[in-house]
Amino acid sequence: MLPRSTVQDWVTRLLEEGCIVQKEERRGRHPAVYAAASALPASACRRIFTTVDGDLVECYHECLSSGCAAFCAYHHALAGGPLVHVQRDGTLLRECGVISEHDEVEIGLAPLPAVGVVGIRREGDEVVQQIRCVGGPAYSLTDQMAEAEGVCGVEARQRGRTIEGEVRTRALAHLGIGVDDTDAPGGGATFALALALLQHLSTIKGVIPIGHQVAMLKPDLPERTAGNSCSYIELAVEPGRVEEVTERAVRFVSAEALSPEWGIAVREGFRLLPDLRDFGVRARKERVTPDEAWGLAAGSGILLRGGRGVVGALAAVALRGVPVGALLDPFAGIDERPE
Repeated sequence: MLPRSTVQDWVTRLLEEGCIVQKEERRGRHPAVYAAASALPASACRRIFTTVDGDLVECYHECLSSGCAAFCAYHHALAGGPLVHVQRDGTLLRECGVISEHDEVEIGLAPLPAVGVVGIRREGDEVVQQIRCVGGPAYSLTDQMAEAEGVCGVEARQRGRTIEGEVRTRALAHLGIGVDDTDAPGGGATFALALALLQHLSTIKGVIPIGHQVAMLKPDLPERTAGNSCSYIELAVEPGRVEEVTERAVRFVSAEALSPEWGIAVREGFRLLPDLRDFGVRARKERVTPDEAWGLAAGSGILLRGGRGVVGALAAVALRGVPVGALLDPFAGIDERPE
């Protein structure tokens, strides 16, 4: 039988070192109840990062659970505030918002949203998201978000019945890369090369991969290899590395493409441009010439390299943000002049 003082000393040390957590306090003859900290996930938040384009910010939250991501997507959209678009792709939650403050957002129990973004601001090279929440989301804010990769710091405080906190992340550049005409009748696939490019660029320090999409273009062009699809990848990049990433992307595609007509388009920023979207819509309906692609790219600050494939590469960039169902159906209608 160990002395009580020795056991209490061990318990105190285990608490201090984070090996156990106290579930219930001692009440009369009932002893306190403890649980191993390993029984709780270190953080449901894998990675949180942001990209900036003028007064627009895209916030990305990669979660361990698609259920948790869906919960946040629903409640963040319900809360509104500075967010203008909320989208979930599996365990990745992406939200586009305007740098602004919305203190009027009300958070609470149903039917109110349980969590919402009430403000977004930029301070130097950091983006600060102001989040208000109750219940489970409050636990995530106070105990888990600080552990996510990409988070520079979290500060939380009680505000009435809710918890309000500020989550700081680096203000990264958004890089979108379109690729097309990299395969040949004898082999290869543009989607596979685009995925390999995404993996290659992700090895560069200061680069975070966001995702990959396939888009179908006009399906009956005689020079197509198969179904006439193009690919688009997205990355968050430290501003000082944008030029390096762009150069390496061009070198990779030119070296790995099986077709001499390969094309690549690289755009920094994610703000919707009506003329660019119109180009992507037209590429699904009619033949568009490389000269048109070069002219539009020059006027939009988009880098193009390659041969005939620049048409599909630019169209891939132009169709960024279109729902997956419409991207894969070349006959689906797409808004030509988005707000």
